[in-house]
Amino acid sequence: MLIKKTRSLCPTCNSAIDADIVEEEGKIWLNSTCPRHGKFHNLYWSDPALYHRFEHYGAIGTGIANPQNIAPPESCPSSCGLCNNHHSQTLLANIDLTNRCNLDCDFCFANARACGFVYEPDFEDIVRMMTVLRDEKPVPAPAVQFSGGEPTMREDLVEIIKKAKSMGFPQVQIASNGIRIANEPGYAQQLKDSGLSIVYLHFDGVSMATNPYLKFHEKAIENLKNVRLGVVLVPTVILGKNDNELGDIIRFAVKNISVIRGVNFQPIAFTGAATDDDVKKSRITIPDVLADIEEQMQGVLRKDDFYPVPCVLPFSDLVEAYTGRPQVRFTAHPHCGAATYVFVQNDGSVIPVNRMVDVEKFFESIEQMAEKLRKGGTINKYTALLEGVKNMHDSVKNGEQGNTTEFWKIIGKTLIGQNFEALREFHWNALFIGTMHFMDRYNYDLDRVQRCCIHYATPDGKLIPFCTYNSGPVYREQVWKKYAQSKE
Repeated sequence: MLIKKTRSLCPTCNSAIDADIVEEEGKIWLNSTCPRHGKFHNLYWSDPALYHRFEHYGAIGTGIANPQNIAPPESCPSSCGLCNNHHSQTLLANIDLTNRCNLDCDFCFANARACGFVYEPDFEDIVRMMTVLRDEKPVPAPAVQFSGGEPTMREDLVEIIKKAKSMGFPQVQIASNGIRIANEPGYAQQLKDSGLSIVYLHFDGVSMATNPYLKFHEKAIENLKNVRLGVVLVPTVILGKNDNELGDIIRFAVKNISVIRGVNFQPIAFTGAATDDDVKKSRITIPDVLADIEEQMQGVLRKDDFYPVPCVLPFSDLVEAYTGRPQVRFTAHPHCGAATYVFVQNDGSVIPVNRMVDVEKFFESIEQMAEKLRKGGTINKYTALLEGVKNMHDSVKNGEQGNTTEFWKIIGKTLIGQNFEALREFHWNALFIGTMHFMDRYNYDLDRVQRCCIHYATPDGKLIPFCTYNSGPVYREQVWKKYAQSKE
């Protein structure tokens, strides 16, 4: 059954080709034909029911008001920076600080060690990239993540983070393997003092078989805990390698809830050299990850506890209506990722937020509140908020009241008292569990690319969607080679 037509990439020559998203054999597939290299049939999504449920949350954004390029639709994905065909704003920007690395992992998303040259933009280049991000209209990019390679190999990382904070980024992150954080006393404190918001820590498992750097990771987490700097664990999930430890990774995070803010599972994307056999042997999709979590957590977390990114759009509407100012809008493609929050109890047990609250009714209440604020004017704002919070109580699950006391206390403080510090209480008592499946040339869907909300900034001033930068017309290699400093 045909679901939609799109554009994809030829897995052999990487050229843009027509493709169909179809439901067949109880799964969702991407079928395409290259005039030179023939037909391709690749797995897109392994659960049709979940695919259609997530599709319900799809939302088309309006992109940025100051696109970098005006291009015809047929030029995608070769007309980046962000052009008039792109539908989403930058929620998170990536800036590669270096391609140097102090590890040689079996799988490297950036293929950093194989380059044969050093890519390392200077401080002024990085400032210019951040300026482009903060100049986005109608809303400046709110978050930047410094990546690589290994960003901690730069001696000026602390100064870069300080500069990012001074330029107004509310969220500043690094994506790190944690080696320097583990080995260098005092480095975690330097990162905290610089204004760093969180460390995205590469963390593939809880055993030496899946994570040979586990001892370093445990030490890094301990050092970050001592300075109260939050961590998100980022496992690359590979079928047959570490997909049997997803539940254990979540339990590890729960055990370390005082410092770990979340787990963001990333199903493998074949961005480097890969064969068709590699893809068939190691491919795992978002529904597979969620099914493994449900099984390994013995139903404490289930597939239906997870929601796609655009589900939170009502919050943007509410804040926009209350403040009268444009807000960042979460219009990512609904099949790019899935997430939930769990509350960690004193005894170490976890309760997914949607067991405490009927999420559908909760979002409906938020939407209604936003609509009343838009119509009611300034005088009635307080009344609208009071009525909205009262209506939201209808979404509380029957028999779960004891578990929702703190949740409603935080909601009340935030919306009625305008005490946004209350959200910190939520953040440090809840654990984010998410999964984001970046695309490769085997499952590339132009519809997803045009709604991407994670963008790379490059030294030439471009903003490029994540999956185009890593899997499109070889943008990463082009950028790194163009701005290479020297041979290694």
